[in-house]
Amino acid sequence: MPRYIGLISGTSMDGIDAALIEVAGESISLQAYLEVPYPADLREELDRTVTTGTASLPGLAALHVRIGREFSAAALSLLGDAGHSSEDVAAIGSHGQTIWHAPTGRFPCTLQIGDGASIAVHTGLPTVCDFRSADVALGGQGAPLVPLFHEALFGHAGKPTAVVNIGGIANITLLAGDGSGELVAFDTGPGNTLMDCWISQQRGLPFDEAGAWARGGRKHSGLLERLLAEPYFTRMAPKSTGRELFNLAWLRERLATEAWQAPEDVQRTLLELTAVTIAKDIQLHQSGGDAVFVCGGGARNVLLMERLAALLPGRRVRGTDEVGVPAAALEAMAFGWLAHQRMTGQAGNAPSVTGASRPSILGALYLP
Repeated sequence: MPRYIGLISGTSMDGIDAALIEVAGESISLQAYLEVPYPADLREELDRTVTTGTASLPGLAALHVRIGREFSAAALSLLGDAGHSSEDVAAIGSHGQTIWHAPTGRFPCTLQIGDGASIAVHTGLPTVCDFRSADVALGGQGAPLVPLFHEALFGHAGKPTAVVNIGGIANITLLAGDGSGELVAFDTGPGNTLMDCWISQQRGLPFDEAGAWARGGRKHSGLLERLLAEPYFTRMAPKSTGRELFNLAWLRERLATEAWQAPEDVQRTLLELTAVTIAKDIQLHQSGGDAVFVCGGGARNVLLMERLAALLPGRRVRGTDEVGVPAAALEAMAFGWLAHQRMTGQAGNAPSVTGASRPSILGALYLP
């Protein structure tokens, strides 16, 4: 059966998720998974590039190639750990690292770096990358792209199901459960990104382990109200967002107008923002739902999972691990599956989700 490697570094920019999957008809199975942290200097350079929105042309070009080589190394490490060789794999699907995402305006655009030619040459494998551009060219948001994969995994549960991916940004996929109706999915807003930014600034930590620091704080209602006033939250889908909007500068602007007592209170309020925006959108767009499957790094935040369960009474909120799909691996698996779609000539986008004018085969193919 054909095997594919999926590679992604998400909005949190903490490293690379690599997944080896096997596709057999409608069956998709995970064969191996690996998380590879970025070197500290690379993470700092990426954060500086995205945060400031500026980069020299030589610097950006070199960063593009360096990310490609880091992705190549992750793919080869994955194969080595799994006891496979390149001959066992049909292709790599590499999402790359998002540097800029602006799918509206005069010149809609999205930019993910990570040189596909470098990945193909260093791994010896056909490599599909730049998945989002075709959808944007067709008038779409270019995101989220994982809902079709969510549907392939969870779309036949027999009852309405919600899939929540909480990376740096959170997105939801709402499935009818019987294959009927149009797919509904969009970015709800910040997932971990604001919490990560805040704890990094205040405590020098990359993230709040299990939500422990937030648990020691108190929700600040005035600040939460101010955060929820962001127009993005009431904008109609299709919609997508990223660190171009939800960043430390956005948070500081709102903190300046509110009195807050302690940094951990801000962290607790940011966690509530993520939980509330996800829960409200699920309740607004899906009635009669039962299962809520959570994947991404946010599934490891115990307090966040508790708050989602409390805000979605009557629904069973659980990580995808409980149904045999590692929460941390799911998005990397999705880009392996999208490589399968590209190599077999099948569409990878859902126009009802992204707003594109038609379904499209996604991704640019690089041969070794």
